[in-house]
Parts: sequence; C-alpha cells; structure tokens
Amino acid sequence: MAETQEKIIVGLDIGTTKVCVIVGRVNQYGKVDILGMGKVASHGGVTRGVVSNIDKTVAAIQEAIKEASEKSNVDINRVQVGIAGAHINSLQHRGMIIRNDGESEISTEDLKKLENDMFKLAVKPGDRIIHVLPQDYTVDDEPGIVDPVGMAGVKLEGNFHIITGQISAAKNVYKCIEKSGLKASEIALEPLASAEAVLSPEELEAGVVLVDIGGGTTDVAIFHENIIRHTAIIPYGGNIITEDIKEGCYVMKAHAELLKVKFGSALANELDEDEIISIPGIRGREAKEISVRNLSKIIQARIEEIMELVYYEIKASNMEKKLAGGIVLTGGGSQLKHIAQLAEFVTGLDARIGYPNEHLAKGMVEEVKSPIYATSVGLVLRGLAEERMVGGAINTSGDNPREQKKKTAILDRFKDWLKDEVDDITDYK
Repeated sequence: MAETQEKIIVGLDIGTTKVCVIVGRVNQYGKVDILGMGKVASHGGVTRGVVSNIDKTVAAIQEAIKEASEKSNVDINRVQVGIAGAHINSLQHRGMIIRNDGESEISTEDLKKLENDMFKLAVKPGDRIIHVLPQDYTVDDEPGIVDPVGMAGVKLEGNFHIITGQISAAKNVYKCIEKSGLKASEIALEPLASAEAVLSPEELEAGVVLVDIGGGTTDVAIFHENIIRHTAIIPYGGNIITEDIKEGCYVMKAHAELLKVKFGSALANELDEDEIISIPGIRGREAKEISVRNLSKIIQARIEEIMELVYYEIKASNMEKKLAGGIVLTGGGSQLKHIAQLAEFVTGLDARIGYPNEHLAKGMVEEVKSPIYATSVGLVLRGLAEERMVGGAINTSGDNPREQKKKTAILDRFKDWLKDEVDDITDYK
C-alpha cells in the first residue's frame, strides 16, 4: 500500500528540456530524504520556460509523476510548482506615505499600506504585479532602515523591488497541473527555489548572484543582506548552444547535444588542439571529424555572451561592489567544463558551481546531486520550510533558529503572491 503524503513534499519543475518530479521528506536528523524521482523530456510543450502546448506538457507531467510515484511508493496529488520564463520582469520603485500622527509608533499596517500602493503601478497589458519586495525604508529623511516598526515619524518612504509576469503564463501552468489530476500547493519563482537549494546563509548575507542556466533561459537573482535585490531572465540557455553547434558543425541536433555534454568546454584554449571527434555519417555516409577546440570555440562564444548579459544585470542592480559571495552557477548549463573560470574572467567576481546536496541525506538518489535538479530540490525545500512554519515541527536543514530565519525570509515575502495566484485561477475557472 502506498504511503500517504503527510509531511512529504513533491517538487515539480516544468522546464524547457525536461519535466522533473522529486519526492522528499525530512528525516530525524533534519536532512531531506529523497524518496523518488521522475524525469522525462518536455516533448516540445515548453518554450523558454513558458508552457506553449498544454497537451504535450500534461503528458510529460503525468509520465514524470507516475515514475516518481512508483519509485517512492507515494500517492502524489499535491505539488510545489516552479514558474519562470522570459515574461518575468522586475523594476525598482520608491513609495511614500505621510502619517497623521508623528508621535505614534510606525506599525505593520503602515508598511502594508505602503506596499499596497505599489500594486497600483501601471504595467504592460496582460501583465500583473506578482509581488512587491521591500528593500529598505526611510523615516523622516533617515535612510537605510530595514525594520521601522516601533519608530516614530511623519514621513515613511520605502524602496521596493517589484516583480511582474504574464497572467496567462501562470494560468497555463495551473491548467496543466489540474489536467494532470494534481493540485498546486505553491507556485514559486524558479530562481528563488534554486537559491533555496544551492545558496548558503552566509552568501545571502554577504551578497551573491545566482545564475541558473536552464534549457531555454538563464535566470539571474541577486541577493544582499538576505533580501532579493534584483531579478532578470535572459532568453538564452543550453538549447541555443546546441543549435549553435548544430549549425556550426553541420551535424544533427542529437549529435550536437551529445558533443556539448560529452566534449564541450567554455574555454577553448584549455583543450588539446589535435583532439578530434568522429561523428557517424547519416545513412552510410562517411564519418564527420570535428576538432574539440573548434567545438569549444562555438560554445565559448555563446557562454561569453550570456555572461556579459549577466554582468549587465549585475551593473544594472547597482550591487556590483556588494557581492562578496560572488557568483553561484547552477542548472544544466553549469556542467560545462571551465564555465566557472569563464564567469570569473567576464565579471571579475569569484564563481563556483552550486550543487543541491547541502541539505540532502546521504542515502538519497545520487543523481539528484547534479545542478540540473537544483530547482526541483529547491521546490521540495521550500515546501518543507512552509510545513515547518505552519506546523512548527519541521526543520529543513538542522540550522539554528537565527540561520533558519534568514533562509525562510524570502518565503515569507511570497505568501501573498501565492494567495493572489490561487484567487486568479479560481476566477479563471
């Protein structure tokens, strides 16, 4: 008989190249046990992180859910879902309110009023404000205040990071979930989920750039002092590198993907100039020989472009001098050889590869330790953190209360967004 889903969280990552389902729960040591995993190709149902074919996406979700359910012996009916795509945008805005009584203490209601005013900003047709994230406050011209509650003042100002996205994109995700016979516990921005899996509390405090290189897009999220300061979606990912190889080397797409994964490097000069790869010919034609260095030159050109766009976002955030944690690369594209070195060369910041294994028990599925599954593991961690906050008994990482508070601060800021999205899909139905 299958286990119940009590205190078991299922993360569902609907990506451009794959649909991945991971089932996990917390063990007695505060680590996460991975009970099972299902992974299938997206079958072309997702383009650059956005659902473009409902039926194909539903078929992929059902197949992945079935595989994960069989491996974990868990009846899956509720999932944590990620959302991304080029439709996600962000902007900075400053708001202000004048309080009637300057002698009374500033309350949480005053902060909420200031945040609610941000939702009145005009956005593009078809978009909506997903969430308003407070950065810092100014009370009577005294800037840089993180928590003004309890202070006295007449003029209250706030700097806010505002994230917007297409209403239709979120509704299509919900539609796929419902057609698959599932319910969504939460819909979360994928960079936030990946951050939960691969970033440490120290990095979030010191300042860090998360770069999640997926199949269709590269997600960028910048954190400082435990607050998300900037987000961006770059419309290039691993798929465009494969297309570059396909066109540059005159090979089939399947061969191009294999060349990228097995032999590709982000730094061509690190490879032997004389190393040659032989690709089987089509229908009896002669084998095609490709230089490994030439292959990597194609890859390096595209990775440099992506990293330059990442660096542009870093400069646009005005956080360039506040990133002691450097860059953390994750996602499938981060597995390219020498990519961390290239990121350091382009941006001038320290870089490392982020593996989602810090919070995982030793007995978990070895394959899940790959950066490919950072988003899926992060969705499970987010779900378990929500369970901990609701039930008061679950600790997702064994951290002390202060560290745990840091790591769940971002979750607190997205609770209202979840409620709004559920209301939207209710109206849609």
